[in-house]
Amino acid sequence: MTLFPGAAAPSMTRRLIVWLTLVVTFLWLLAVGLGLVVMEEELAEIFDGTLQDTAERLVPLVVDDLSQRGMPGDAPQQLQTASSSGDHEYLTYQVRDPSGRVLIRSHDAPEQPFETPLKPGFWKDATYQFYTATSEDKQILVQVADAFANRDEALQQGAKALFLPLLLLIPVSVIATWLVVRRAVRPVGDLRREIETKDGGNMEPIDATMLPRELQPIAVSVNLLMTRLRTALDAEREFTSNSAHELRTPIAGALAQTQMLITELTDSANRYRAGQIEASLTRLSHLAEKLLQLSRAEAGIGVADKPADLGHVLEMVMTDFWRSMAEPKRLLLHRAADAALVGPFNEDAFAIVVRNLIENALVHGKADEPVEVFLENGGPVRVVNGATPMTENELYAIRKRFSRGRTEAAGSGLGLSIVERLLGQMNGRLVLLSPASNRSDGFEARVYLESPL
Repeated sequence: MTLFPGAAAPSMTRRLIVWLTLVVTFLWLLAVGLGLVVMEEELAEIFDGTLQDTAERLVPLVVDDLSQRGMPGDAPQQLQTASSSGDHEYLTYQVRDPSGRVLIRSHDAPEQPFETPLKPGFWKDATYQFYTATSEDKQILVQVADAFANRDEALQQGAKALFLPLLLLIPVSVIATWLVVRRAVRPVGDLRREIETKDGGNMEPIDATMLPRELQPIAVSVNLLMTRLRTALDAEREFTSNSAHELRTPIAGALAQTQMLITELTDSANRYRAGQIEASLTRLSHLAEKLLQLSRAEAGIGVADKPADLGHVLEMVMTDFWRSMAEPKRLLLHRAADAALVGPFNEDAFAIVVRNLIENALVHGKADEPVEVFLENGGPVRVVNGATPMTENELYAIRKRFSRGRTEAAGSGLGLSIVERLLGQMNGRLVLLSPASNRSDGFEARVYLESPL
């Protein structure tokens, strides 16, 4: 059974980290996409500008070269291919006359004329972007071509430069987000742990001044709720304690008078009725005693300031039982020679715990089998009695307040509830086993105690 149903719910910290990482990654991709669009436009302008500038600078150089070669502008002749170092050229050009004949071309330029109009300005086909520049007399045309593959390569390189940092950005952002979120939600965890410590034994208010402004209203609301709860619990405890105290005296008096009446009656029918009254008063007295124990358990008496020898307390409780039992040999104590159970626990609280467990074993166990109490060094304390094996559901049910198992014996159904309440204050726990350990039947109650210091 889960104490906190929300413990299996998704973590708020994990959710924040995942969503913040996704948002940062999305924004980065969006920024990269917009950057590529802008980059493509800027690269096109740069390449077009370079293309135009190259063509216009080539025009006077070509005209001068043709003049030195003795080729008049009105009668151009085709020259040999311009020399080149053999390296790949990003820009190729052809020098043409008005008829379209190629006069000079770069190393990578085709021998056939470019399929582009012989007029100044830009022009493009599926592979190249062209720019045509002319001499002043319109007799020389310089056409420079730039392959779109060069622009695509530049754009791809730019995209890699923007996308590759994502491989480092994403894990770094996850770590950074985790650190920031963990630090930011730390007050939420502190508040959760403070609320988890609050129960019937700890109703101290939460210090809201140490919390962020957003969490202070929650702490104030919890404090108000605990104040109302503490008031209600105090009233309930006071009523239970006062009622039990007030009932003990008249019940004891009525029980004594009934017992005297039984000794004086001679008629069997009247003695039977008086016996029934005695049994009812005995059960009522037992219930009043349990209510007193429950009131003390609710008051939080489990922890003490000084260590106590609980082994000695166990022996005292056993002695009380032996003195009041008609058959003391039915109750056995097995204590190891070196067994010790010492801790900062309240002796009265521990006595109530073992008294209830032994009483349950004596009342509900098989009458022809002994009740054995075991104490080894450091615990646990084990109480074993003979009984028909119980199911898991039955073991769970008898832990509830006012709940009883399959038994004809008298009882209030408060014993185990009182035990668990006190053990919760003593940082201990109760384990119920049926069948008992190393047996095929029986019932076993184990008390584990750990020092809360």
